[in-house]
Amino acid sequence: MAMEITQFLLSAQSVDSTVRNHAEETLKQFQEQNLPGFLLSLSAELANEEKQVESRKLAGLILKNDLDAKEQHRKYELIQRWLSLDVSVKNQIKALLLQTLSSTAADARSTASQVIAKVAGIELPHKQWPELILSLLSSIHQVPPHVKQATLETLGYICEEVIPEVVDQDQVNKILTAVVQGMNANESNVEVRLAATRALYNALGFAQANFSNDMERDYIMRIVCEATLAPEVKIRQAAFECLVAIGSTYYEKLAPYIQDIFNITSKAVRGDDEQVALQAIEFWSSICDEEISILEECEGDFTADSDIPCYYFIKQALPALVPMLLETLLKQEEDQDLDEGAWNIAMAGGTCLGLVARTVGDDIVPLVMPFIEENITKSDWRQREAATYAFGSILEGPSPGKLIRTVNVALNFMLTALTKDPSSHVKDTTAWTLGRIFEFLHGATIPTPIVTRENCQQIITVLLQSMKDVPNVAEKACGALYFLAQGYEDVGSTGSPLTPYFQEIVQSLLNVTHREDSGESRLRTAAYETLNEVVRCSTEETAGLVLELVQVIMTELHKTLEAQKLSSDEREKQNELQGLLCGCLQVIIQKLSASEATKHAFLRYADQVMGLFLQVFASRSATVHEEAMLAIGAFAYATGQNFAKYMPDFYQYLEMGLQNFEEYQVCAVTVGVVGDICRALDEKILPYCDGIMTHLLKDLSSSQLHRSVKPPIFSCFGDIALTIGDNFAKYLMYAVPMLQSAAEVSVHTSGVDDEMIEYTNLLRNGILEAYSGIFQGFKNSAKAELLVQHAPHILQFLDSIYMEKDMDDVVMKTAIGVLGDLADTLGSTAASLLQQSLSSKEFLNECLLSDDHLIKESAEWARLAISRAISV
Repeated sequence: MAMEITQFLLSAQSVDSTVRNHAEETLKQFQEQNLPGFLLSLSAELANEEKQVESRKLAGLILKNDLDAKEQHRKYELIQRWLSLDVSVKNQIKALLLQTLSSTAADARSTASQVIAKVAGIELPHKQWPELILSLLSSIHQVPPHVKQATLETLGYICEEVIPEVVDQDQVNKILTAVVQGMNANESNVEVRLAATRALYNALGFAQANFSNDMERDYIMRIVCEATLAPEVKIRQAAFECLVAIGSTYYEKLAPYIQDIFNITSKAVRGDDEQVALQAIEFWSSICDEEISILEECEGDFTADSDIPCYYFIKQALPALVPMLLETLLKQEEDQDLDEGAWNIAMAGGTCLGLVARTVGDDIVPLVMPFIEENITKSDWRQREAATYAFGSILEGPSPGKLIRTVNVALNFMLTALTKDPSSHVKDTTAWTLGRIFEFLHGATIPTPIVTRENCQQIITVLLQSMKDVPNVAEKACGALYFLAQGYEDVGSTGSPLTPYFQEIVQSLLNVTHREDSGESRLRTAAYETLNEVVRCSTEETAGLVLELVQVIMTELHKTLEAQKLSSDEREKQNELQGLLCGCLQVIIQKLSASEATKHAFLRYADQVMGLFLQVFASRSATVHEEAMLAIGAFAYATGQNFAKYMPDFYQYLEMGLQNFEEYQVCAVTVGVVGDICRALDEKILPYCDGIMTHLLKDLSSSQLHRSVKPPIFSCFGDIALTIGDNFAKYLMYAVPMLQSAAEVSVHTSGVDDEMIEYTNLLRNGILEAYSGIFQGFKNSAKAELLVQHAPHILQFLDSIYMEKDMDDVVMKTAIGVLGDLADTLGSTAASLLQQSLSSKEFLNECLLSDDHLIKESAEWARLAISRAISV
């Protein structure tokens, strides 16, 4: 059944596009017409030692892509397709893959390792291929080094691919034994030791039982620590990556080893290769992350019986850890700012220092201040920049009281440095630090203001001047202005000190967007984001200037729509700019809609604005679509029932958004906009409801649509029902079964990970919002009796999520609200059901005692509605 496909695989890599396309097409046809033969041919090619490495490698890659995909729906299809293949074909393929692990070609072995793991990822959860792991382990000590290396690599990939529950403990023990032996310093083959160390990284999640056993844990930790001292850089790096993972996964087991780990990491940070040093710093960052989350969970109030106690490793290491991190700040690179994605020791050290500050709070300040004072005025730019970076890094964590005096002294110094320092690096970090000062130590909640009417003018002058500097400095200056404006978000009637400078600020930001080099360092994006924040936090006094801005942004948007015949690169830039302009219009519309007078003034531009949005939609770009949709949501709110006149032209784009499975964010935003339009149009939405509901129901039935869009669709049902009232009756027979099956899925989630619990709560909330909208929409209608048949299921759903005990506060509030809605709409017809329901007794009482006043409020209302229903 296998076929000779070597030539096609080689031709598929040809530089000649005609040859390449023909080969790709032939392979595709073979795959479609005879999948078992195709997969078998690929695995035979991969296993064949006489073939060229290029064709073997591509064969393995195609095989891997036929087993796995990033998109969930596609992944599911591929899994089902593999499982349904003939067993003898699968066995032949698996035998060829295992055979390839002995190949002399490293690329072929590595590809086979990955493919075996993909097959294991499909089969092991279905109790298939149970002999795989033991067959890999059985001869690991008798095989040549290159086969041992490939076997360890395969075991690592398998651990990455499957969840621990799939592999029994006996096999886990054997995997760990093989891996740890392969890591041992006695292992003379470097490639074997490296493969073993990388495999351990993937296998750590399986080692819960082993880490609970003191002897086994000691042994693993000793081997990992020894590997951090290996002669080869790659092994040292991989060993530190294991330490980072151990820090995150087994934090509570680290106490006996923490001193040794500190010695090893500080030696690596001070003198090892950069890649190794970065991982050594990352270890301490991961410990900070653990301690921050433990402290946040307990809000600093520690009891011995909390899930994982905090061992305060960072606090204990502070006197030695902080000097080590401060040293790293002096290891900057000349060109570090030019590369957006740059990551070096100085950046890693500053990031870790920031996490340390969040972990220990005030205790860090006295350890860092001497370093800042010593270096801030030195002649070497590296020392000035390091001192500034250290200061900026520790601003989040310590209490404002601990920092305010120092910051007040530092502010003048920094404003001078931002304009006068000869080094672009120092200016860049200074502007970033000013942004951090305004982000964490400025605003309504800070008792002693840092920005006063006296120094406000100087701050603004310096920031606006710095926006003319090189792109990376200008971008950070925009960021500082963003946080400066944000601090005045809630000033109310007291007025904002920025008001007198509003026009000058806006003009400066618009000038930045027109700079020739505004495409560098995210500068243009930062300028628009800052402009949006300045508008969002502006006061009534500047409303006239915000209104003038409508025409300015409309003109800019119009210009982008007139551009003809662009290259793909220019088109991408144009699309990005259109997205930014739509985002800006959205903020302006929201701001002007906040008061009747300014809303009325804006409406004279409504036709022009909508005309521009429609032209933008015609451009068919996903990023622009998303921004324009969000702007339409704000626009619908502003225009209210008058939005009806735009619906005939806009509806086709609404449909396009709802059908956009590929760019699912666009679909999600469009679903949200349907809700905005419902609220704006009220019953005038009715003529469009059949089409909208058809698309929403199709979306829910699709296996292609990303799961994150499904909760908002259910909420949208609620918005539509609330708006059109009992006209929603004709959709009940389609919508309710969808709600019921989603409700079932969302109940049985015990033992799943945090991410799944979070998604489940979003799903539950969407379902509950749908029911809430339906009940409220049908209230006082003769058709309310149509809902009676669904009440038992809804109450059962409420009981189930109450029993699961994993709902968050948002779901709790919505759930108790739905209980009240049900009682309020169905009244006495639901009385007996309510009396039998757990949720209307125990859950209600729990909510009545809640500390959250919103939950309590909903529960009070639900109690009244229930007692009215029962007493009738």
